[in-house]
Amino acid sequence: MDYKALQSAVIEGDVEGATRESQRAIAADADPKDILNSGLIPGMEEVGRRYEESSYFLPEMLAAAQAMKAGLAELRPLLGEQDVEPVGRVALGTVQGDIHDIGKNLVGIMLEGAGFEIVDLGADVLPEAFVDAASDVQAIGLSALLTTTMPAMEQVIEVLKEAGVRDEVKVVVGGAPVTDSFAERIGADGYSPDASSAVRTVKELLGI
Repeated sequence: MDYKALQSAVIEGDVEGATRESQRAIAADADPKDILNSGLIPGMEEVGRRYEESSYFLPEMLAAAQAMKAGLAELRPLLGEQDVEPVGRVALGTVQGDIHDIGKNLVGIMLEGAGFEIVDLGADVLPEAFVDAASDVQAIGLSALLTTTMPAMEQVIEVLKEAGVRDEVKVVVGGAPVTDSFAERIGADGYSPDASSAVRTVKELLGI
């Protein structure tokens, strides 16, 4: 089946189009996994490529993410019926003291579109909440938009160590003020400057 129209809907941030094309593929008895892997994901990968090349910016990225989410909403019940196993589970949260969540939400949608199951802890998340989530995920994503809340990322890593679960999960950090050198200094496993690279970073860390 040709999924070009579905891919285009995602790339163009067309929520109605993504919904319609997903429904059309479902009505044609296409395999839900095929709709996801051949339609939605390639569309979002193209958006990520354009974003990294600076031909797309945050508004286009957010619009595409909403279109992706709309298409996924149509597929999710069917994927559940097929008992499709996620490629991995990732917990995401904006660290304590920071209520900004647009970047975190975008990373979540991108990861979900790549086949991951997301545990969204929300914003202003206590370090202990990340510890609680660690037993059921392979990776944890920490987000911060404020320089004043960046130290909370290191605190999360320290609390994970104290709880004896640091070695059980990969920790990825990101957000406007965060840098690769900061991530290395606090002992994070990875750093991602944007949602598109976050998917690649998590996959590499988990060997997917």
